[in-house]
Amino acid sequence: MSRRSKPERRVPSADPIYNSVDVSKFINRILRRGKKSLAERIFYSTIKNIEEKTNEKGLEVFQKAITNATPLLEVKARRIGGSTYQVPIDVKPDRGFALSSSWIIEAAKKRSGKSFRDKLTNELIDASNGTGAACKKREDTHRMAEANKAFAHYRY
Repeated sequence: MSRRSKPERRVPSADPIYNSVDVSKFINRILRRGKKSLAERIFYSTIKNIEEKTNEKGLEVFQKAITNATPLLEVKARRIGGSTYQVPIDVKPDRGFALSSSWIIEAAKKRSGKSFRDKLTNELIDASNGTGAACKKREDTHRMAEANKAFAHYRY
């Protein structure tokens, strides 16, 4: 890769129903083996399930879940003088969204249940309430960064 310039960041087109880039990115994370129509069907039916269960707007619950699962700090391994330190660094918004969405999907896959739609519905509802495995992962990440605050001066 060239050292002269950074490549231009590609942003996916907004989804047709909610006109949201975040929804489009989340659908792309659900995607398996190039079956985008299936991933879209799963996501939109999940939003409908959320609306039925919570009597709130599904997109608002989704946004709240992403916000609650997004980390502010993370640790990065930095090798200095033969030893490796876990250095806490701030998380940029794009990286935060990517982490939170992948954590939510991963947690939904690990849940017990029949269909992925139901698992994802329950995980999004739990994450919007501040509970669930994705929010626990965020707390663990913050705890790790807090514990290694002494190495913050190695930040780069």
